[in-house]
Amino acid sequence: MESQTVKWKHYFLYLAFIYAILYFLHTNLLLNDRPIRIKKWPHLPLRFRHDGTFKILQVADMHFGSGLLSRCRDVLPSHFHYCSDLNTTRFLKAMIQLEKPDFVAFTGSHLANSSVLNLFFLDSGDRETVQGVRTYGWIKDSQLNWFRSASQELQVQNQEVKYVIKTQPVDASAALAFFHIPIPEVRQLYYQKIVGQFREGVACSSVNSGVLKTLVSIKDVKAVFIGHDHTNDFCGNLEGIWFCYGGGFGYHGYGRTGLARRARVILAELRKGDKEWMGAERIKTWKRLDDENLSKIDEQVLWELSPSR
Repeated sequence: MESQTVKWKHYFLYLAFIYAILYFLHTNLLLNDRPIRIKKWPHLPLRFRHDGTFKILQVADMHFGSGLLSRCRDVLPSHFHYCSDLNTTRFLKAMIQLEKPDFVAFTGSHLANSSVLNLFFLDSGDRETVQGVRTYGWIKDSQLNWFRSASQELQVQNQEVKYVIKTQPVDASAALAFFHIPIPEVRQLYYQKIVGQFREGVACSSVNSGVLKTLVSIKDVKAVFIGHDHTNDFCGNLEGIWFCYGGGFGYHGYGRTGLARRARVILAELRKGDKEWMGAERIKTWKRLDDENLSKIDEQVLWELSPSR
């Protein structure tokens, strides 16, 4: 009995030793011997670059688990033995280094405002029960009321500020919305022209809370960015508003064997006046694949200011 106890002690000590080694590798050797430092939030407003652009990186369905200890899902058999959450962090690092985004949107309710481009982030929930039946979450009426109110207030504020500065009427601010679970109307895009691939069914709530109707009514939202269905990566238009999947990013979440993980990039461009930058003129998007070349695919213009305005 005593010998058995000693064996168990040795077993646990061995596991602790292995875990310590893995932790050391993860936090030191694999991060180029640089300790992790938490950067203090600068408390500065979002600003466009000097060239009149603002770039967003959408990270959809990151599904980060336990770092080096988390195995990947739906990857080629030749990759499985050494694939972990570190593949996700490497992909994120590579995307940030390559695209140098001004803002990273992890789509999973708050607001980011840069005067000429408003970013709305809504919590679409997780799981709900409706009349005894389990379904996915949805954006609630209280959130939509806030959405309408915030949008109207920002439009009024921006018009007032720009009118005082320029003493002339100006274009309304453009807006983008981000949330995780798609709305039921996204299913209609299966029968329409899209950019990208519709690879799996739309997993959404059985409740339609009127999100599309709200988006159309407030008029300033040009595109919506969603996730949840990892292998979908398309953009499609519903009543003048683009709905775009980010595509599965994280290796610990499900995917499809042989299908590269991916991320979506959104670029907003300002209109140049005679002496200064004006309102938003164009919004473009594309995707990057986690392959050897971080290949760029499916670039498209989502919205462009009408020449008549």
